[in-house]
Amino acid sequence: MNLNVGVPSLLRIITATILICYNVKGIAQNSDEIWFDKPATYFEETLVLGNGKMGASIFGGIQTEKIFLNDITLWSGEPMNHNNNPEAYKNLPEIRAALKAENYKLADSLNKKLQGQFSQSYAPLGTLLLHFKNEANITNYKRSLDLTTAIADVSYESNGVKYKREYFISNPKKVMVVRLTSDRKKAISFDLKFESQLRFKIKELDSKLIATGYAPVHVEPSYRGSIKNPIVFDADKGTRFTSAFSIKQTDGTVKIQDAVLSVQNATKVELLIAVATSFNGFDKNPATEGLNHENIAMEQIKSSKKETYANLKKEHVADYSELYNRVDFKLSHKELPNVPTDQRLLRYETGANDQNLEILYFNYGRYLLIASSRTKEVPANLQGLWNPHIRPPWSSNYTININLQENYWLAETANLPELHQPLLSFIGNLSKTGAITAKTYYGTNGWAAGHNSDIWALTNPVGDFGQGNPNWANWNMGGVWLTSHLWEHYLYTKDSTYLKEYAYPIIKGAATFASEWLIKDKHGQFISSPSTSPENLYKTPEGYVGATLYGATADMAMIKELFYSYLNASKTLAIQDDFTRKIKFNLENLSPYKIGQKGNLQEWYYDWEDQNPKHRHQTHLYGLHPGNHITPYDTPKLAEAAKTTLEIKGDETTGWSKGWRINLWARLWDGNRAYKMYRELLRYVNPDTSKPNSKRGGTYPNLFDAHPPFQIDGNFGGAAGVIEMLMQSNTETIYLLPALPDAWQKGSIKGIKARGGFEIDLDWEQHKLIKSTVSSLKGGKTTVSYKGRKKAIHLNPNESINIYW
Repeated sequence: MNLNVGVPSLLRIITATILICYNVKGIAQNSDEIWFDKPATYFEETLVLGNGKMGASIFGGIQTEKIFLNDITLWSGEPMNHNNNPEAYKNLPEIRAALKAENYKLADSLNKKLQGQFSQSYAPLGTLLLHFKNEANITNYKRSLDLTTAIADVSYESNGVKYKREYFISNPKKVMVVRLTSDRKKAISFDLKFESQLRFKIKELDSKLIATGYAPVHVEPSYRGSIKNPIVFDADKGTRFTSAFSIKQTDGTVKIQDAVLSVQNATKVELLIAVATSFNGFDKNPATEGLNHENIAMEQIKSSKKETYANLKKEHVADYSELYNRVDFKLSHKELPNVPTDQRLLRYETGANDQNLEILYFNYGRYLLIASSRTKEVPANLQGLWNPHIRPPWSSNYTININLQENYWLAETANLPELHQPLLSFIGNLSKTGAITAKTYYGTNGWAAGHNSDIWALTNPVGDFGQGNPNWANWNMGGVWLTSHLWEHYLYTKDSTYLKEYAYPIIKGAATFASEWLIKDKHGQFISSPSTSPENLYKTPEGYVGATLYGATADMAMIKELFYSYLNASKTLAIQDDFTRKIKFNLENLSPYKIGQKGNLQEWYYDWEDQNPKHRHQTHLYGLHPGNHITPYDTPKLAEAAKTTLEIKGDETTGWSKGWRINLWARLWDGNRAYKMYRELLRYVNPDTSKPNSKRGGTYPNLFDAHPPFQIDGNFGGAAGVIEMLMQSNTETIYLLPALPDAWQKGSIKGIKARGGFEIDLDWEQHKLIKSTVSSLKGGKTTVSYKGRKKAIHLNPNESINIYW
């Protein structure tokens, strides 16, 4: 070890056909571009853009261009009454008595009394349609998204004329910009129309086409199926929206008539699109206390019109690339056919090597986080911010028994802490409404949150007051889990002001709930009761299949991690009082992990069978990942039991679950198994639901994660798993290449973050680490470890160290 200190810084059958059709030489496929040779037919083939608030899904049609528009603050509903089941907690003694008597059927039935209303749904804003004229005989079509600039392009030739469209959504200016050009004068003519599944009207204002409308006041979750009045509109209620369309510059003729904006005989057209809503916070009525959405949209258009197209583009690229360029991942690669992304996926599924595709998926995860997470108190939802459905899958809500958290596993390690802020600030909202939930549903102080949430910060257990199955409706550890993000943000940034003034009180509130929720079992150890393990069912020796029990391992793991975090935060802030002593006592007397007869980590208090041994959820492995208290080096027996559990579950699972399992295998330091799962996550899924492979987990043509249907959490979980394979850390040690797969013989990654506020660069060859660079913004101590070799380092602020291995 050598140190020097410096300054920081699908099928094989079609493969031959593909090569013939594209008639290209073997080249290194791009790891920063998604592209297609035809327009999208399905949403899961579109190119998506976003600035963290506004989203667009681009189909790239020729005669008709279709663009789905979204605003991340446009949801059904309005501020809710969180005191919606004020005496629910009175049912607890009866539930606990049923559990003490081991009457699980009765406990399941009684547990339904601890249920409230469902969450609301994320809404689609509308669809922009551009109907082009006189375009036929199409050749040389290409539709692409450049991840280095967040700019999409469509180009083609029609009757000898070359057309190009360029699209981006500016975060600095809060508008979408579309530029259309042709190489023949006066060749562009189109009609612009707006459609929406919401209630809206269209008017002309100052040569702009303005659509204003409102979202439903209530939407029933899609999984409730056919139900009376699933979508309720009320002209006096709900979130308002504006979508404004304005021609910035053109040499053609522009007119607006009958709700249509027409451009005739243009060579160049620059179009501005602004969207805004009246959402003004989770506790403000958007109809009566909302923002002036129309004025906001008009001001965004006005401000952007003052800038040249070149300046708008330059400002957008500078803003975006400052985030995207922080991390650089490279692998050795072979020359490959330069084919569209969907064909790359098909080829990859046959077992072909495409390491630039593996990098592309990682880069796309970072891209999606930048594009969907830049709005305070409104984190990326189940579909990021891209949703075309008025009753979207699972309401496109915040599902906080894994999915919302998985969205943000990438934020700190991929050096994007600013993008963590929408979630961190949203947790603050939940802590306020969750205080009511804790008191009314559980009879405790502190705060708690259940399985689902929405923009209105819903925290009650869902189920429509007794209609839900407790295996998904009654879980109440959402707040306990979410607070780990507050502590993790501190560990990565070392921002003590943030910890003291914001995070610590919220963490303490969750710890207060957890400590008061615990009861003692027959051994005198603390357990949760009633308890469930998210979405899974047990089978007792007597054959009863149920959800409600006491002391589920998932609960105990999360409470253990929370207590560790709270005590460490207290120590950091030099706080020691009666409450810290109470939490320490609770922690020391928690019911311990148990290893079952099969060698697995028990999911249930007793060594019961799962109804489905290969269930997609593995929440009881939380202590291994995303928690940090089960490790191969500190708790080898528990780590081995976790491994056995994963073996029993197998590898075939949904997209988001596969993303999680990549991280779990990486934490077990099994890089080859993690890599196998990563390859399977990149398995092609046809967006046509009538096709045989459309119902399996994997990746859609545009690299969206397929649960199926589309959920964005698998994208984020899979990308986070890449970093876990290459670097892991705790508060004392940084582990380099702990789960490097054999397939990645040579490569480098630069700019990733470790706990303690350290930035890491790695270079390896022949499967061996050659050089690592550790930098520190604020200074600090850590130990760097590689294959058992360790080096203690102490860096000053803005200092770095190179270590040659």
